[in-house]
Amino acid sequence: MPAKQDAGTWYGSIGAKDTADVVYRITPHLGSPRPRWDAEAMELLWHRLDLSLGDTSFSKVGPEITATWQLDAPFPVERDELIKLGRLAVLEIVRDVCRRAPELEFEWFAVSPSRT
Repeated sequence: MPAKQDAGTWYGSIGAKDTADVVYRITPHLGSPRPRWDAEAMELLWHRLDLSLGDTSFSKVGPEITATWQLDAPFPVERDELIKLGRLAVLEIVRDVCRRAPELEFEWFAVSPSRT
C-alpha cells in the first residue's frame, strides 16, 4: 500500500502480491516539428491502437488518449520506478504503431503520467 502522496506521485513499494495500475496521457509532443493537424494525428493514432495490448489498455475521452498500464509485480518495485517502466512500455507501443503507419511520426506524440 502506498506510504504517502505528493503532487500525484506515490512513494512506497509495490509488493510481491500487489498489482499496480498506472495511467498515462498520450498527447501531441509540444517540442517536435509536428503537423498543424494535431487533432487529426491523435485521431489517426487512436484508430491504429489496439484497445488492449498485453498489460496496457487504451481509452479516449474527447481529444485525449489514455493508456492504463498494469503490472503484477513479482518483486517489490518503487512507485517512481514503476512509472518509468510503464512510460517506456507505452512509448514502445506508440513507436510500433508509428512504424506500421507511414502517415504518423513517433516524434509527434508524448507520453506522460496522468495527474489524476
